[in-house]
Amino acid sequence: MAVTASTRAQTPAGGPAARPVAPRARRTFSPRRTAASVWRPLILVIALVAGWWAVTEAQLVAPYILPSPADTWNAAADNVGYLAQHTWVTTWETVAGFVIAAVLGVFMAVVMVYSTSLEKTVYPLILFAQVIPKIAVAPLFIVWLGFGPSPKILVAVLMAFFPIVISGLAGMRSVDPEILELTSTMGASRFKTFCKVRLPAALPQLMSGLKVAATLAVTGAVVGEFVGANEGLGYVILQANGNIDTAMLFAALIIMSMLGILMFAIIEIAERLLIPWHSSRRIVNSAAV
Repeated sequence: MAVTASTRAQTPAGGPAARPVAPRARRTFSPRRTAASVWRPLILVIALVAGWWAVTEAQLVAPYILPSPADTWNAAADNVGYLAQHTWVTTWETVAGFVIAAVLGVFMAVVMVYSTSLEKTVYPLILFAQVIPKIAVAPLFIVWLGFGPSPKILVAVLMAFFPIVISGLAGMRSVDPEILELTSTMGASRFKTFCKVRLPAALPQLMSGLKVAATLAVTGAVVGEFVGANEGLGYVILQANGNIDTAMLFAALIIMSMLGILMFAIIEIAERLLIPWHSSRRIVNSAAV
C-alpha cells in the first residue's frame, strides 16, 4: 500500500504510522448553527404564548387578572413613547450599576486572590451584604441619596456585585499552582503573571458571573424604582398596578425581561470574542447533544 510523503514525514523509522493532524477549523458565522441554538427556546416561547392566548380566549381567567396577548400588545403599541422614555431610564440605571459592579467586583476579586488576610476580613462582610434583602435597604438609600438615579444605581450595584466577585475569585484560583511556580522561576512579575496566566484562566468563570450579574442589575434597578421614583419601568409597573391596568403591567414586565435578555446576549457576544476557544468547545458539545 502506497504511503504519501506527508505520512512518511510524520512516521518515525520502524514505528507505527502517525495519525494525520486535522487542520484547526476556523470559527465562522453559520446560519445553521445559529438556528440550531435558537429553535428550541423559540418553540418554547411560541408554546407559552399560545397557551396564554388559549387561556384568555376561553375566558378561564378574568381580564383584569390575566390580559390577553392582544391587549398587552395594544397597550404597548398605544404607549410607545411613554414606555420608551421609561425604558431608557431603567436601561441607563442598569448599565451604570452593572459597569460599576463589574469594575469593583473584579478589583475586589484580584485583591482577595493576592491577599489572604484581606480576604478573611472582607469576604464575610460581602456575604453579609448579599444576604440582606435589597428591598429592605432601598428606602435607606432614598433617604441618603434622594430620589434621583443614584439610589437605583446603588441597588443595581449591590445586586450585581456578589456573583462577579465569587466567579472572579473562583476563576483566578483555578490556575494550576505548578504553572504559577513555573512563571515565578522564569522571572515573570506578578503583573505579567496576572495578565498572561490568571486572567485568561479566570475568564470562563468570570464571564459566567457577568452574565448572571447583568440580569440581576436589571432587577436591582427596578427594585430601586419600586421604592421611590417618578420614572423608569418600576414606576410604570407600580402605576399600572395601582390602576389595575394589567395589560400595561404585562407590557412593562415583558420589556424588562427583554432588557435582561439583551444584557445577557451582549455579555455572551463579548465572551465569544474574548475566549473563542471556550465558546467553540461549548458549541461542539451542544451540537453533539
